[in-house]
Amino acid sequence: MTNHAPRLLIAGTGSGCGKTTVTSALLRALQRRGERLAAFKCGPDYIDPMFHTAVLGIPSRNLDLFFVDETEVRGQLARHVPAGGLGIIEGVMGFYDGVSGTSDTASAAHLARATDTPAVLVVRPRGQSLSLAAEIGGFRDFAPNTLRGVILNGVSKAMYPFYKAIAEQAGLPVFGCLPLVPEAEIPNRHLGLVTAQEIRDLQTKLDLLADAAEETLDLDGLTALAHTAPPLADGRAPLSPVTDRPVRIAVARDEAFCFYYADNFDVLRALGAELIEFSPVKDEKLPENIDGLYLGGGYPELYAEKLAANRTMRESVRNAVLGGLPAIAECGGFLYLHRTLDGAEMAGVIDAEAHMTGKLQPFGYVTLTAGRDNLLCRAGDSIRAHEFHYAQSGADGSAFRAQKPNGRAWDCVHASETLYAGFPHLYFRANPVFAQNFVRACARRRCPR
Repeated sequence: MTNHAPRLLIAGTGSGCGKTTVTSALLRALQRRGERLAAFKCGPDYIDPMFHTAVLGIPSRNLDLFFVDETEVRGQLARHVPAGGLGIIEGVMGFYDGVSGTSDTASAAHLARATDTPAVLVVRPRGQSLSLAAEIGGFRDFAPNTLRGVILNGVSKAMYPFYKAIAEQAGLPVFGCLPLVPEAEIPNRHLGLVTAQEIRDLQTKLDLLADAAEETLDLDGLTALAHTAPPLADGRAPLSPVTDRPVRIAVARDEAFCFYYADNFDVLRALGAELIEFSPVKDEKLPENIDGLYLGGGYPELYAEKLAANRTMRESVRNAVLGGLPAIAECGGFLYLHRTLDGAEMAGVIDAEAHMTGKLQPFGYVTLTAGRDNLLCRAGDSIRAHEFHYAQSGADGSAFRAQKPNGRAWDCVHASETLYAGFPHLYFRANPVFAQNFVRACARRRCPR
């Protein structure tokens, strides 16, 4: 399948320059023009795609060149950019910031090159005048890239002509500015921005951002730039079901458990899974007639008292997992399986205490290699994954060896014939065999219906 797939990548000079704000404003403004859109996020982040999804009402997908190769990310764009529409990709960190901070591998710059996507650099002038041109020029000239323009963020309409004239000295066109919109500010916390579903007036904030974008961004110019991108092809063979009839997998999805890759759901469905959402915070017990369980990441520490108070759900999860229900529990889901989290009672599958700390624990990209046969793979099999958490466990597990690109390694994950539970987040297309084995295990467990 070949798709013209008009597209842009919204890059940044670094974290905190306003990529998510600019991307959300652009998405809503183009949506109000009637454009058919798809949104994407460079890298492994869960939170920024939630804002894209809140704007468009359809899942935003991650494009990650550590997890998968260049052919796969081109295929993802070809599959998901709608015919007659365009795709908007939000970058990660600074434009050239890649794996381990020592190369641009898996960076926004790498993704833009690999997909022939025009990139626009979001720059937020802070205490600068002429130095702004030097900064932009440095990004333009540092390495081969697809930079085709600049957006000035946090610049008032009154100051825009001044900064525009300086920025243009770097040789890149300026596609307008986005002034500060205090009423639309999105707060931060320890894992980044607060999640989209926690902001009650989010749609109002998005409309305010779009109002500003319509007035101060060159939407016509950005759309025209998107249409200069060459066509993309999807040469990947589609995944096929591994079970003769669908299996029912319960997926924890609420305010406490909300970190999931949309593409992981696509993979599970393609392999023959029906996904049944439930809330460990609000529901009394697991859904009926399920064949598997998926406990994703999120913020269980913020809802520990409510999770502890829901005794019937905790017992339901404990009995199901200890009874052999195939289960994947990542990061926040792993914490929920502990005996306690910051003293609050959890499901008690992992006989250990977990607690929050004030700093990031070992984090970033890892390659997981199994030390023994388990639910997802054979001993020696590996998958690329990602960690990002402030929690510590009294029992990290030892079924897998995690190794960072810089060589640092440690043991982690509890795994058995029916369980994967640990801090690393899995991206199933990095090794679809892991997902296939999970669905097959669910099929073997399948409840008679």
